[in-house]
Amino acid sequence: MPRPRTITDERLLAATAQVIGRRGPGFTLADVAAAAEVSVGTVAQRFGSKSGLLQALTRRTSAEQVARMRAAADVPDPVEGLRAALLTWFEGMSDPNEAQNHLAQLGVDLIDPELRALLADLYEATGRTVLELTRRADLPRAPSPERAARVLTGLLYGVSMDWSVRPRGALADRLREDVDAVLDAWKGR
Repeated sequence: MPRPRTITDERLLAATAQVIGRRGPGFTLADVAAAAEVSVGTVAQRFGSKSGLLQALTRRTSAEQVARMRAAADVPDPVEGLRAALLTWFEGMSDPNEAQNHLAQLGVDLIDPELRALLADLYEATGRTVLELTRRADLPRAPSPERAARVLTGLLYGVSMDWSVRPRGALADRLREDVDAVLDAWKGR
């Protein structure tokens, strides 16, 4: 009978995200193992390779992001719900160096066809959620919900990338200001 798992995948994936934030794409399975306080063999046995680990992390991120957005949007005012959902995307990202390391990892992920496909799934899932929330919101001056969702999604990615390269102020503040500017204009304010 196999031994029960005491080391969860969640623990290993959380360690992976933490290590990427510190080291960027140069991280190793040994770095993840050290952060999770397990053996390299445990990480390798569970995920097989660095690519397998990154694939699992991307799948988890996709599911978690959509769940966070939906939870944040669960408020009486659909516009406030949309706003809150958008602002969850980069919650907790306050260190520009960490953001730069994650951005560098993204660049490497785009080279790998399997990871690029999973990123496309992540972008599709978040885009569908933004579209769904945009359709609920009363935004009389907005373009079609499809275009509005695309604009909002692009705004978040663009602001986060710009802040990663030119970190002036807090990312959360910049996102809030820019999202509010667009939503206020679309509400007619």
